[in-house]
Amino acid sequence: MKFADQNLAKPRPGSLNDFSLPRRESYYPSSADWRNEVLYFLLPDRFSDGKENTRPLLNRQQLNQSRPNLPNGQSWRFDKWAESGGDRWQGGTLKGLESKLDYLNQLGVTTIWIGPIFQQRGHLNTYHGYGIQDFLEVDPRFGTRQELVGLVNQAHKKGLRIILDIIFNHSGYNWDYAPGTPRGEQKPPYTSSWYQFGSWLGDQGQIIAGKPRTNADGVWPSELQEADCYSRAGYSEEGLGRGDLEDPNAEFRRSDFINLRDFQLDYPHLLDNLARCYKYWIALTDCDGFRIDTLKHVTYDQARNFCGTIKEFAANLGKSDFFLVGEIAGGDYNQDRYLDIVGQNLNAALDIGEMRGNLNQVAKGLIDPRAYFNGFDPGNAVMGSHRNLGRRHVSILDDHDHVFGEKIRFSSEAASDHQVVAGVALQLFTLGIPCIYAGTEQALAGPETAERKWLSDWKKCDRYLREAMFGPEHPRQFGVAGLQSVDQNLPGFGPFGTAGAHCFDSNHPAYVRIGAMAAIRKQFPVLRLGRQYLRPTAIPFLNLPFGDHGRSGEIIGWSRVLDDEEALCALNSHGTDNRGAKVLVDANLNPIGSTMTVVLNTAEAAVPGYTGPHKVGSTVPVQRQDKIAYVEIQPIPASEFLILINQP
Repeated sequence: MKFADQNLAKPRPGSLNDFSLPRRESYYPSSADWRNEVLYFLLPDRFSDGKENTRPLLNRQQLNQSRPNLPNGQSWRFDKWAESGGDRWQGGTLKGLESKLDYLNQLGVTTIWIGPIFQQRGHLNTYHGYGIQDFLEVDPRFGTRQELVGLVNQAHKKGLRIILDIIFNHSGYNWDYAPGTPRGEQKPPYTSSWYQFGSWLGDQGQIIAGKPRTNADGVWPSELQEADCYSRAGYSEEGLGRGDLEDPNAEFRRSDFINLRDFQLDYPHLLDNLARCYKYWIALTDCDGFRIDTLKHVTYDQARNFCGTIKEFAANLGKSDFFLVGEIAGGDYNQDRYLDIVGQNLNAALDIGEMRGNLNQVAKGLIDPRAYFNGFDPGNAVMGSHRNLGRRHVSILDDHDHVFGEKIRFSSEAASDHQVVAGVALQLFTLGIPCIYAGTEQALAGPETAERKWLSDWKKCDRYLREAMFGPEHPRQFGVAGLQSVDQNLPGFGPFGTAGAHCFDSNHPAYVRIGAMAAIRKQFPVLRLGRQYLRPTAIPFLNLPFGDHGRSGEIIGWSRVLDDEEALCALNSHGTDNRGAKVLVDANLNPIGSTMTVVLNTAEAAVPGYTGPHKVGSTVPVQRQDKIAYVEIQPIPASEFLILINQP
């Protein structure tokens, strides 16, 4: 009997001794090269409940139609909508996600990264999943272990891989400090020493005597029920804490996050026990990788040892390159440092530092393109050489918390409903592993500009990055009651400041263009694996000759080169106007008399009856000037994107 069949036939383990891990069973193979993948990240509570066919598709031209009155005759209130988004579960499920696999397949996604699905404390509204109460159980709001296994199986049948989001730096708010602790038992100030452990918390957050007894008490498995498993160093007022990256005892590595409890990973066997929890999930679900939360907050040795044992276990199951990607806050330097030290045990880091902000601004034509492309240059980049970087960096445009910068999506301040395509084009066709955040393909943006005045924390709060795409009518009730019923006094946290209408629109201008780009990326290896060169441009209408002018809002040209094949990418980074340019190409790969063929034009892909220049299949002659080779890109519409290839 397979491990999954054997373990799904009985309750979840209460101890790590309650199961024996398998080896060399038949498991889904790893990707041959993760650069070939297109990732899609979602928070399961905010993605789908599987009931979209009971709700209308959101009418974006008449949003007020999806802003229902509140009970007792109250008119729609944006502060109530915001309250719903910040404090309540919305009702997304694993079965709901399974119902949207075809939607993601059509978009061109190949790997789904699912936010944490492990059981949270029932009395708290930790819908984001980063405060675990039971490391061996699925949160009942999302579904069951059986449904998670079924989701992975269905994804694999459709050629999709699944990455689970995991945490081993901390647990949820499962216990209180001892009575008399300075500033109280919940959040005492940080100390370089330690505080006394107090009591485990019960199902409603109440203090209980002794060890946890029921599944809803304290923390599980039982191996985590020792006080010395936790650093007990208090709460850092600065959130992420202070200290030097090279200091294994730095404050940011010992302090609690708000409503969380930090592990003391040097405690005997604790790291091994946490790794065993996650080996259980690999064996049970056949998942394909992990996104590792708060990796910066563990030491280099802890990161290397944890990642190493996970990699080795997966390899022994036949997953030769189980994908491990780390969230490493603090900027590009910190990412590079962990990647270098952890080495082959860590595949990649999420690009959530300076590069994400530069990507945003370059895609909108607001800053010099070199601010982004120089990040790939081995002479400038802390992330490594252009060959190395492609494997070790996961490109992020939008995500669920925006560690750096304003907490709004790309499209919240966009010039059109498809300007986000410019950002995704840079993700898909520059070095690295692209990751699309749920809703980016629908250009989610929050309420209209005129309505944001009602939101006092606009741009400052994570909630505005976390709309529920399925458009719930109402959120779940507060706390444990939310397991059974909804709160009809609040509207659901639907897209664009609405409730009761979903936005899974496969005809949306951004969705259609992204799908076309992903299909071409899959077709041509040069676009995934080739070397990368930012190309000088000449701008005829400004009488500017070839050179790195550093002008924002113009055509950005870059090449991907694989052996004798050159793919030229040309992006109009201006948000409202047509732009054209002459773009340099490789003279050796494109001899006199040669042409390049258009294989993608996002405007043509999305605009019926497109009559503009550079239709797919047309050719552009390679011209010569002063011993250099170039092609001339005719003016293309705002935020549109072309690919021309010399070996079509």
